[in-house]
Amino acid sequence: MKKMISRRSFLHVMGLGFGAAMLTACKTGTTDSPADSPAASVPDADTPVPFLTEDEFPRLDGSTACIPLMAQMKADVTGMDLLEAQTSITVSTTAYAWENFGLWSRSDSEDYGAQLLIVYEAPEYVKEELAEADAKLEQKAIGRDALVFIVNEENPVQSLTQQQLRDIYAGRITNWKDVGGADAPIVAFQRGVDSGSQTLFKKLLIDKGDGQLMAAPTELAPADMGGLVDSIAEYNNSANAIGFSVYYYIDQMYSKPGLRLLAVDGVTPGNDTIADESYPLCNEFYAVVHADAAPDSPQRKVYDWLDTDEGRRCIEKAGYVALSVTPQA
Repeated sequence: MKKMISRRSFLHVMGLGFGAAMLTACKTGTTDSPADSPAASVPDADTPVPFLTEDEFPRLDGSTACIPLMAQMKADVTGMDLLEAQTSITVSTTAYAWENFGLWSRSDSEDYGAQLLIVYEAPEYVKEELAEADAKLEQKAIGRDALVFIVNEENPVQSLTQQQLRDIYAGRITNWKDVGGADAPIVAFQRGVDSGSQTLFKKLLIDKGDGQLMAAPTELAPADMGGLVDSIAEYNNSANAIGFSVYYYIDQMYSKPGLRLLAVDGVTPGNDTIADESYPLCNEFYAVVHADAAPDSPQRKVYDWLDTDEGRRCIEKAGYVALSVTPQA
């Protein structure tokens, strides 16, 4: 079983939570008590209604970029404080989460056994492992994210085509001047083969071309997404570097001063262009349960809840693009 790791940082959300707590504290002692207001007992229509206790909430695993959604789910489903929920979430990252869940855990397990995954697409080698093991899993797409490309803000290039990106990562374009930039070598970062973002990179970009991908030396293939972002920002203090991540991670979880996102085929990534798929490198992420999860089990209840209006509001509240449920014929 692979080692679990926690998310690098929730500092921006923690800051917001602390600020809210301070404002609440400052209001104590005022003459108007919220409890005296007739509206105080009337819940807002968008306020989630908890339906599990904290102890009943299913054990989660999944992708690093899904941690904020897992925390929001736990807060909404149990009524738990969001900041407390954030500190309780750990993941083993995309490939290991699929392996742990599909190969070693059971829906009724009381040890590691995650009971529900919130996760990006599995790498091909993991899909093969799961197929060979005849893993019985049930999954559905619940949201949409995108593969995005990151450069130094000093880089004059604003947009690249998909073919230009393929040529860069195949080693056919090696100088920024060939794509409208400065006369400087291109330093192209990648991720490891077990990375969820590397899986999307190959699926959405490389495999739709001729499949050619140059090997990245170790120093250009950081082990985690935060390491990749740091490396691009710090590479020789120059504007030579380019790398990729998923939109949600770089936009809200681990933004870095001095970096910006490239447009692809002239379309800038954002929630709107990802929702309508005008940005060309979009992909879905998933909720996954064991196929034998009982209808009344906590994991099945949460899995089904994600398709409700309240579940989709949870996804959007956490900052993601939620998918609409297609009515059954």
